Amino acid sequence: MYPLTPCSSTISKEFFILPPVRTSSYYSTLIRPRKLRARAQSEGLDTSTVSGSTGEDEEGEGSNKPPPPPPSVVPDIDKDIKKVVQKTAATFAPRASTASKNPAVPGTALYTVFEVQGYASMLLGGALSFNLIFPSNEPDIWRLMGMWSIWMFTIPSLRARDCSKNEKEALNYLFLVIPLLNVLIPFFWKSFSVVWSADTIAFFMMYAWKLGWLQKSD
Repeated sequence: MYPLTPCSSTISKEFFILPPVRTSSYYSTLIRPRKLRARAQSEGLDTSTVSGSTGEDEEGEGSNKPPPPPPSVVPDIDKDIKKVVQKTAATFAPRASTASKNPAVPGTALYTVFEVQGYASMLLGGALSFNLIFPSNEPDIWRLMGMWSIWMFTIPSLRARDCSKNEKEALNYLFLVIPLLNVLIPFFWKSFSVVWSADTIAFFMMYAWKLGWLQKSD
């Protein structure tokens, strides 16, 4: 039989050497929220907001904010068009001959004369373009003047008055739109009366748009 020896002599010391265990990071993750909750309770705060703030800080404060809306481009384009139209009409359209304030203010005889002259020239131009005055079977100067009567006489007469800002803007637009109609329409329909009718429709449509004739009053 083998001789009996103490257990301590037979068992190697290597069995008693255990690898070191790093528990600091593990226990710190468990202890840290408890410390935060204990501190929040001592200060009278809500523990749910404290515990939830740790995750929100990592995501960032401005992560839930919606992006700012893009700037609108339509008003800027409208302003640029108005400036171009106003500058062009002020350069080429007839203006008052005097440097002082326009005497053709509403209620004066001169204001009435310009207004009657403008609409009378429109009616006379329609009669000429429809071949009712000085009728002829061939295109002549009278029918051509009737076709251009709104641009040559009506708009300058109405612009000579001291009218409102919206009416002046409508006349500025018409001063540029009517020549385009008079040049383009004959390519598709060679008729003096059709051109005059298109100019008249454009005239009243522009007035309805700028003066708000179709808007419902409160």
